[in-house]
Amino acid sequence: MTTSSRATRRSAVGPSRHLATLSALVALVVVGAAHGSSAGEAIVVPKDSPLRDPAQLKGRSIAVAQGSSAHYQLVASLKKAGLGITDVKLKYLQPADALAAFSRGKVDAWAIWDPYTSQVLRSTKARVLTTGEGVVNGLSFQVASPPALKDVEKSEAIADLLVRLHRAQTWVFTHPEAWAKVWAKETGLPYEVALDAIKRSYGTRVPVAVDPAAIASEQAIADTFADLKLIPQRFSFKKYVDTRFNRGLPPSSTTPRSFGKASS
Repeated sequence: MTTSSRATRRSAVGPSRHLATLSALVALVVVGAAHGSSAGEAIVVPKDSPLRDPAQLKGRSIAVAQGSSAHYQLVASLKKAGLGITDVKLKYLQPADALAAFSRGKVDAWAIWDPYTSQVLRSTKARVLTTGEGVVNGLSFQVASPPALKDVEKSEAIADLLVRLHRAQTWVFTHPEAWAKVWAKETGLPYEVALDAIKRSYGTRVPVAVDPAAIASEQAIADTFADLKLIPQRFSFKKYVDTRFNRGLPPSSTTPRSFGKASS
């Protein structure tokens, strides 16, 4: 999900927007971050699939949105299992087409992110083969335009907005059902899917600093995308970060919030 403000030129960049963000960094600067559970970043398979371990994906067909966070999660999960991209058959499909292919048995697995993870687990006979936990960084970002950051008044407005967003994130955690109703109404998602996604992913996020660890982790993603020719060339992620809004925030490794069994 991406939102913007004409006054501050500020946007929210979620897990599925990594490639767009990295490709557009000449016009965007990271100003804030949140750390959440990566349980919603998943590789799913049909419930009756013989696949029980990521290593068994070798030679199998996998649907994934090219350049998405799921794409990186797939690469990282395969690497952890001792496999590479060339060991599987990638089918580059956007979520709607991927859902159709998965539902009809045209692919063996699907690498996705929430709310699609929650949707497919609710609407089809699917199960999770593996998640991004321990594989991807679970970070999402707030970005702003360089001109806005050079303007004193707009910079102050961005700082104020980030504080408000921090409060809003806490409210989502303490009022998941209320937010699920609003989100479902705005997006057309079934209420149950919205609530699942909040408890699995979105509601677990905590505001954190854009610190050296976060920068290094994002650099690894950028380098991976460059190596896969998904972005034109390697670049320094650190050059496109403004750390002045970090003050008082915990490190990027801070444990995400948890809804307990409901978020598993």
